[in-house]
Amino acid sequence: MSGNIIILMLGISTFLGAAGLAALLWGVKTGQFDDHSKFIDAARFDNEEDLRDAAMMEEKKKAREKKRKEEKKKHYMPVD
Repeated sequence: MSGNIIILMLGISTFLGAAGLAALLWGVKTGQFDDHSKFIDAARFDNEEDLRDAAMMEEKKKAREKKRKEEKKKHYMPVD
């Protein structure tokens, strides 16, 4: 490749990176990523049934992890 093409590619990529960084900083500064109503909406729209389902899923996950650990202990063989 020609040296001019490499310089052009470096210049364009640097410009695009700087533009992306500027857009990110602008978004953070103006509060584009803030969600003040997230937790309020979660509390407002969650009902008792959803909470029970979440607790049941968490218990199942813990039971699977416990079972998996017991399976590993059963099949443990020390290295010769």
